[in-house]
Amino acid sequence: MKVLVINCGSSSLKYQLIDMDGEKVLCKGLCERIGMESSMITHEANGHKATTPAIFPTHTEAFAEVVKKMTTGEGKCINDVKEIDAIGHRVVHGGEKFKASCLITDEVINTIRELSPLAPLHNPAGILGIEAARKVFGPDIPMVAVFDTAFHSTMPPKAYMYAIPYEYYEKYGVRRYGFHGTSHKYVAYKAAEYLEEPIERLKLITCHLGNGSSIAAVDQGKVVDTSMGMTPLAGLMMGTRCGDLDPSVVNYLKYTLNITGHQLDEILNKKSGLLGISGVSSDKRDVEEAAAAGNKRAQLASDMLNYQIKKIIGSYIAAMGGVDAIVFTGGIGEHDAIARAKICHHMDWLGIRIDTDKNKHPQGDVCEITAWGAKVRTLVIATDEELMIARDTKEVVEK
Repeated sequence: MKVLVINCGSSSLKYQLIDMDGEKVLCKGLCERIGMESSMITHEANGHKATTPAIFPTHTEAFAEVVKKMTTGEGKCINDVKEIDAIGHRVVHGGEKFKASCLITDEVINTIRELSPLAPLHNPAGILGIEAARKVFGPDIPMVAVFDTAFHSTMPPKAYMYAIPYEYYEKYGVRRYGFHGTSHKYVAYKAAEYLEEPIERLKLITCHLGNGSSIAAVDQGKVVDTSMGMTPLAGLMMGTRCGDLDPSVVNYLKYTLNITGHQLDEILNKKSGLLGISGVSSDKRDVEEAAAAGNKRAQLASDMLNYQIKKIIGSYIAAMGGVDAIVFTGGIGEHDAIARAKICHHMDWLGIRIDTDKNKHPQGDVCEITAWGAKVRTLVIATDEELMIARDTKEVVEK
């Protein structure tokens, strides 16, 4: 089975074509600036990678160009679009309606649309991708929705409820949902495979750390808690997002600055986090470089993030009554050795200790950086959300 994996933004279309026989990536690419001037597509296949200008008024034209790149020229990887057996779409918010990946029908599309108020930037973009794919590929090719929130749907009410009037949960779905589910699921199962233990016997803490960051407590294969909330703004501070905040700060800023709710949303989502504290950049690499050069605000931003990660790991160990392994993944989790060292520092009493040399130079898709004698295993695992989406798509279609 060949599965085309799609991740749509409001002005972008990221794709991978995966041959599930051997789970080989046949091609991948990105369409950018859809609906704007200077649209472009980057396509990679057969060791050949090229970025070319294009005209993308809508996602439909972007999909048509993806088909052209896959079937012609140096980036050709299939002879005909009919070789694609299924399409898997990343959908950010499934609310309480979708607790697993599912076949896309008109009813499913309508329900995703109804959930758009919970993810106004993401769900409408996902629908654009689904509808454009239908136009280009036709109604006969099965399409599957894979939800960022689904893996977290096993959380118990004590973990996902907010302490506000219960009617707001009943009427408006106000609760914690969690995100990055495909990444947390992938690395959790990859960790179990590496540890040679059934996931049902393991207590894992998976740390997806990047421009957007979240942590999940996975007990016996089920998420029992996660750091993000009703939206991806909650939990850890991130590249430009504030993370957890005293709710009164929101009202205080709104009235003190005399700004609109939209302006406040811009501040909390796009001007806060590492960028807001450091004043340097939203990219952790730039922040660390500035900190090394003596920038105190950059050092503070780095220290704050590492401290918050450490606190959540500790709280999840308490919540699960122990932990067998901690997994680092995502751009920061996989590549920032200094952050991993600082996060795990002074956690010996919990059985967590990492090997300095192994931590500096992790090798391969799965690398163990556990120090000799440590009771808790520490792993660095390269995440692969596209492959997880492809696997879910294959499973749903075969059923």
